[in-house]
Amino acid sequence: MIRRNLMMVERIMYVDPETPVNCVFTAKIQGNIPEENFKTALEKIQQKHPLLRTRIDNSSEKYPFFIEVEEIESIPLRIVERKTDEDWLLESEKEWFRLFKDEKKPLAQLVWIKGQEVSEILWVLPHCICDGTSLVTMMKELLALLDDPAVELQPYEVFSSVDDFLPLDFDMKRKKRKARFYLMIGRLFFLMKRKSKTRNLGSNYVVHWKLNADTTAQITAKSKAHGVSVHALLCSSFMQAFQDIQGKYAKGKVISPVDVRHFIPEIRQDHVFAFAPTVELSLKKGSTDLLDNARQIKKDLVEKIEKMEARELLWMGEQMHPVAERMVSMMKSSKGGHDVTLSNMGRINIPGDYKNFKVETIISPTVAFPWLNSNTLVTTTYNQQMDFTFMSNEDFLLKEEAVKIKDKAIELLTSSL
Repeated sequence: MIRRNLMMVERIMYVDPETPVNCVFTAKIQGNIPEENFKTALEKIQQKHPLLRTRIDNSSEKYPFFIEVEEIESIPLRIVERKTDEDWLLESEKEWFRLFKDEKKPLAQLVWIKGQEVSEILWVLPHCICDGTSLVTMMKELLALLDDPAVELQPYEVFSSVDDFLPLDFDMKRKKRKARFYLMIGRLFFLMKRKSKTRNLGSNYVVHWKLNADTTAQITAKSKAHGVSVHALLCSSFMQAFQDIQGKYAKGKVISPVDVRHFIPEIRQDHVFAFAPTVELSLKKGSTDLLDNARQIKKDLVEKIEKMEARELLWMGEQMHPVAERMVSMMKSSKGGHDVTLSNMGRINIPGDYKNFKVETIISPTVAFPWLNSNTLVTTTYNQQMDFTFMSNEDFLLKEEAVKIKDKAIELLTSSL
């Protein structure tokens, strides 16, 4: 029987019972699928992933916790008639604000935008139970089962607390002293910080675009030729674009999530898990040389990842529960010190050809964050094409300004190819 507190990182993404933070991940397919295949697929996926059989209890105890629901309903399937190529966007925006509050329903929803020959399939999951890798896993499993309902999935046990991930030589006594010190500093910080009433009251939006296969290949080749990663080039281009468009208001910093599975192999590639440690990366002061900045960013990223103690980070986070609500409140009201959170999911490992249908494309995940600084860029590569979703809130960054930043970044990224 599953019953565990939300980890600190899950609590931040849970926000509170009235604030949805949902990830929506979309695949566009050509071909016809029987509706009963969806039912079978969703049942098998729910049986595999333990968190899809739980609900979040926010009222029985001091902190929210996951609890398994014995007679839980199946993952709901919402079917919408497909009218245009943009329907996925309208349905995504609706699903951003879905509250998973029904105690008998799971923490997941599937939307099928059903057309004659073309359909979009949208996974909708609260961000407090999944990261980008989880979304890819679930889409991969779903497509395999839609094509062949006989495919078997292997269930797994969910961990009971972050202590399960601690190394044998973890010095609990010394770390507890360090944690108490950090908690004291955190409490002091929030005590001194005046509560701000500023909130985003505008509309959340997404700007979506794709680069064709030629441009994508050229960007990859350019990165290789100059000894930088595509990720470093993306960070450099977007930070420079913010600088060019926003001038002195740009921060010259980007936050970059890293897949936790690099550091904690017990969390397998096919496990649904929500924590992605982040790294802050900066432009060189006074430098506008794109490649020079990209080289520096790559170096910084490698160094920061090497130093990252993900197991300790998870454990340390658990000691900070007493200030979680203040932290969430600060994120809702603070502009932060960065231009954008840039999540590069890289090549999406999902087959393109199935017996009964073909995956035409994958659209990068979208999410509507309630933070004041909700600037988020997600990029994926599928079928040799880079795909981007750039999300924010009209109160924080006007959509037309976001489009200017995007255009500038693409110009920088593709110049001198």
